[in-house]
Amino acid sequence: MPVRLKKLIGMILIVLLVIVYALLATTIATYRLAESPWYVHFLYFLLSGILWIVPAMFIIRWMAGPKSSDKQV
Repeated sequence: MPVRLKKLIGMILIVLLVIVYALLATTIATYRLAESPWYVHFLYFLLSGILWIVPAMFIIRWMAGPKSSDKQV
């Protein structure tokens, strides 16, 4: 697959990931954290703000392709 196509697909996937993840995290926070103290809100948004990086990391690795040392001659 051409590198430019992989980067286009990866960019679209990351944008979709961020949109869906933000909607999901906000919905969970709205329904589950309404009566919680401030520190629960803080921890939830801290963890949920960092957690989206894990799937994005795999998408970025896929976009980058194999390392130059992994290429077959």
